[in-house]
Amino acid sequence: MAQTSTLRQLGFNARLGLTLIVLTLLGGLAVSGIYMRMHHDNRDEQPDLTMNDIRGHYAGVNVPSPLLGALERGHPEQQTEKARQVLIDWLKGDRISEDYDNLDLGDMSPAEIIYNDCVSCHSAQSTGPEAYPELPLDFFPQIKKVAFSSDIRPVNTQVLAASTHTHAISLAVMALATGGLLLLTGWPRGLTNLFVLLMGIGLAMDISGWWLARVNASVVPMIVIGGFIFAAATGLSLLLVVLDLWRSKQKQA
Repeated sequence: MAQTSTLRQLGFNARLGLTLIVLTLLGGLAVSGIYMRMHHDNRDEQPDLTMNDIRGHYAGVNVPSPLLGALERGHPEQQTEKARQVLIDWLKGDRISEDYDNLDLGDMSPAEIIYNDCVSCHSAQSTGPEAYPELPLDFFPQIKKVAFSSDIRPVNTQVLAASTHTHAISLAVMALATGGLLLLTGWPRGLTNLFVLLMGIGLAMDISGWWLARVNASVVPMIVIGGFIFAAATGLSLLLVVLDLWRSKQKQA
């Protein structure tokens, strides 16, 4: 059932001021999402934001090299087991740069094996149905990008505590202000109550997940889900506030 809008009874100047404040909050919410992507992106040295980027920040994670992962999955299929094992041992060792083209290894050097078994498909000049020129392996600087494993260490406890102090207070205050404004609108009470509940659940999941993830990395998806719920509920609530400020009185009846 719709409620009488308290916000709509305000004067023009107050409604305009609130609108500008709410739009500023919406802009900040959007930019915070972009910042989070930029802040966590590429921690695992892979393009775009991945779960490993987030998992590494809060819980730490060891990301095997993409090249090692492909070899252990049996790619390329036509490669001999001896050559595959040489590359696997090389990538798991601590002499990746030193032994890449080690002349003492002869035809069993990683450079020779990669040239013979991989470059036909993994080259900027590769063509054909199995060609993958987007991942060239012609030269060692290209191979280095996929040869090394990444040991991503979590943010230290002091930094996490400082971040929690800042975000828990500021986001909670934002949620209180947003929820308070939403409850003063004329939208159905069931709808407004639901959005307030979702903001509380999302924020609690997000912030508590930061600390729980240090004990159990499987909690990391809770951070993502909680953050999404909070951002979506807050954003939609702010939009409802703006709409209520300017919709006609007749539509509130």
